[in-house]
Amino acid sequence: MSSTFLGMPATPPRSPYGTGNLRGDRQFPAAAHDELRNEQLRRNLGKATRTIRAKRLNVTGELPDWEQLRDAGSAIKTDTMNRLPELLEQLERKVTERGGTVHWARDGVEANEIVARLVRATGSKDVIKVKSMATQEIGLNEHLESIGITPYETDLAELIVQLAHDKPSHILVPAIHRNRDEIRQIFLKEIPGVDPRLDNVPAHLAAVARAYLREKFMTTKVAVSGANFGIAETGTLSVVESEGNGRMCLTLPDTLITVMGIEKVLPRYQDLEVFLQLLPRSSTGERMNPYTSMWTGVTPGDGPQDFHLVLLDNGRTAALADRIGREALNCIRCSACLNVCPVYERAGGHAYGSTYPGPIGAVLTPQLAGMHAAKDDPNSSLPYASSLCGACFDACPVKIDIPSLLVELRHQHTEQSGTTAEKLAMRAAAGVMRRPTLFTAAQKAAGLGRVLAGRDGKISHLPPPFKGWSDSRDTAAPPKQSFRAWLASDEGAATMRAAAEDGRNQQQEEK
Repeated sequence: MSSTFLGMPATPPRSPYGTGNLRGDRQFPAAAHDELRNEQLRRNLGKATRTIRAKRLNVTGELPDWEQLRDAGSAIKTDTMNRLPELLEQLERKVTERGGTVHWARDGVEANEIVARLVRATGSKDVIKVKSMATQEIGLNEHLESIGITPYETDLAELIVQLAHDKPSHILVPAIHRNRDEIRQIFLKEIPGVDPRLDNVPAHLAAVARAYLREKFMTTKVAVSGANFGIAETGTLSVVESEGNGRMCLTLPDTLITVMGIEKVLPRYQDLEVFLQLLPRSSTGERMNPYTSMWTGVTPGDGPQDFHLVLLDNGRTAALADRIGREALNCIRCSACLNVCPVYERAGGHAYGSTYPGPIGAVLTPQLAGMHAAKDDPNSSLPYASSLCGACFDACPVKIDIPSLLVELRHQHTEQSGTTAEKLAMRAAAGVMRRPTLFTAAQKAAGLGRVLAGRDGKISHLPPPFKGWSDSRDTAAPPKQSFRAWLASDEGAATMRAAAEDGRNQQQEEK
């Protein structure tokens, strides 16, 4: 008689180490330290984020039911995550019924291979792209280029980043770290035939990009897009954008390939009513998106006649399996949390080393790619890239409690880090504090720290394992006498008696 051992469920896999763009080369403190020296970057970021914040406050303040909309968005996304498997199967069924083909990609490597195979089947050597964070996450452009296929970004900001051989630094405005003069230089250098007299007037820069891209729109037969939303009820996909480039990519080519993270699904078509109000106000400070494109499968004689939907996991199931962290999958990529974050505004997006910067990136990136995939994993520093001020929670249109998630990730990092100098120090401190005699002796010994203080009475440099503390803040020198020693002295006793007497006198006067 044979038996079958089912065993325990396996932990869902994270995004494979070393693939895509979910991990930087350095830990956040080191990367941010260098970025802070870039004064031009800080000016660009400061001006841009202040402008977007002001616009957002104006348009959200117009709606008397803004908080109710946030509640609705949060509830819909939470319900979606609770039913994600069945909704994805429903989406696949509906897309297939309408003539589309659905592909499932476990990770970025598999998604890249699927897209490359589909493009090769068309015989095309070029593809045009609608801005897609999912394809940036998996490094699709780099993969296509490695096999001789040229991708052309058609979103203006993404085009600037691509031509500059740079990386995006913002979820919504990838070239937020560039100013007009820098963009002018990039266009003069990288776009053939640009008039050398080109100035930095925004309209003139946009005209150069438009002329360059128009030829690509009219001649390229394959497009790759992302998706802001996928509707399980109808199989409808949606992209929202501000320039019309998305509309061109989604209608002119013969073949359309959409790469969508599995968390972007929504249960019902009616749910778009909520999110098409939340997203533009939170992202660009607009009442509605200038271009909202929706398509369902294939329509004979209208638009692409070959449609493929690639459903991307790449660590999302691992995040979904985290009872607390799964809340981060509710993110609709509006970037509101970046625009209010004091850390992001000063350090910029590149310091995070991931496609997803800012507060939500500090939560989402470690969940998708892990924090302990290698020694001194750069992702392990991301949960600490926050002051926990709470501004991101207040700004989030779907009420993701980012500060609490960051604290939970810090806890997970501490639990998984094993024995460290910090843990040993905390254990030693706990042992001392449990014993009054040792605690008193430790207080007296701490007084010796006064020799480390400068003339201003502050300690700027501490020895390991406290070096990390003094690297970013000063510490007041220990007082000559501890509070407990003062309280036990004749002076302390007399002061306390006088305070008690004053209290009794005040009570009598009040009576």
